[in-house]
Amino acid sequence: MVRLSFAVDLVHGGRWTSLRSGGREWLWRRPAERESVRPGDAFVDAGGLEECLPTVRGTPDHGHVWSRPWRAPGCVEGPGFALRRSVEEVEGAVVASYALTAAPGFRFLWAAHALLDLSPSARIVAPPGTATRVFPDAGPWRSGPWPAPLGTPLDACGPDDGTATGAILTDCPQVTVEDGGSLTFSLAAEGQPVSVALWRNLGGWPAGDPYRSIGVEPMLGRAFDLAEAGDGDAAVVPASGVLRWRLTVTATG
Repeated sequence: MVRLSFAVDLVHGGRWTSLRSGGREWLWRRPAERESVRPGDAFVDAGGLEECLPTVRGTPDHGHVWSRPWRAPGCVEGPGFALRRSVEEVEGAVVASYALTAAPGFRFLWAAHALLDLSPSARIVAPPGTATRVFPDAGPWRSGPWPAPLGTPLDACGPDDGTATGAILTDCPQVTVEDGGSLTFSLAAEGQPVSVALWRNLGGWPAGDPYRSIGVEPMLGRAFDLAEAGDGDAAVVPASGVLRWRLTVTATG
C-alpha cells in the first residue's frame, strides 16, 4: 500500500477534487462552472467525486447535496435530512465517515460518484458471479453475473467505442481498479444494502458532445433512481434517527 492523499471543496457541493498516490492523480476532471450553481439547477459535470444523496439519477439529478455549499468541517442539509462527513488519512488510507440524520424510516440512495482517470487497459476487479444490474436509459433493468452480466464484459475499460453503460454490482462491499497501480474502495454500513455502481461512458454520452468518463461508485442501495427503488433497494434510517457508514480508499503501486 502507498500513501493516498485527498482534497475536497466544501463550498461547491463537498466535491472531492483529488485522490493522489505518489505522482498519480486518480480523479478525472473537466472544465465546468460550479461557482454559480444553486439548488435546483441542472447537474454540472466537473468530474472528481460527487456525493450523491438522496438519489443518483432521477429528481434532482445526482441528488440534493452536490449543488449546496457545505459548512466546515463537513456538514450539509437537504429536504428532510442532514449529512455530516469526516474525511481523514489513516495509515496511508483515506477514510470517510458519514452520519445521516433524518426521521426513522427515511429512505435514500447514496453514492460516492468517483469519476476516474483511467487508461483503456484498466480493469475493474470484483468477485466473479456478483449479481449485476444493468440499467438502460429507459425501461427496466436486467441482471446477470459479473463481469459480463448481459454477455458483454464490463470489467475492461477499453478504448472509446461510442457506448455508455450504467450498472450496479449488488451486495458488493469492495471493488478494486487496476491501472498500473490499483485503487480499492471498501464500504461498510451495518444492515444496509451495500453495492458498487459503474458508469462506463466510452464516448457514448451526452448526445451531441460525448466524452469519456468512467465512474466507480461505492453506494448504499441497489438502484440509481430512488423513485424506482423496490423493497430492500434503498438505505433506511433506523429508529435512532441516525445512520452511519464508512468508506475506506487504499492505493498500491
